[in-house]
Amino acid sequence: MVLGFEIALIVLSVLMIMLVLLHKGKGGGLSDMFGGGAMSTGGGSAVAERNLDRITIVIGLAWFACIIVLGLLLKGN
Repeated sequence: MVLGFEIALIVLSVLMIMLVLLHKGKGGGLSDMFGGGAMSTGGGSAVAERNLDRITIVIGLAWFACIIVLGLLLKGN
């Protein structure tokens, strides 16, 4: 069981790195690559950027939960 969570942590870590690198920085990001500067009327980010934010948050929460579970499992041993 510990091995499964360790593998999941590695996979989630790689996904987090890729997702953070895709985010828009000062120069541009995923949303600029697919649709230019098409912004919503509310002044928010483009649809692609919002979806990327949501995916990053979900993966981040799964990463954090995996660390907590691994800590509890390893503390019991």
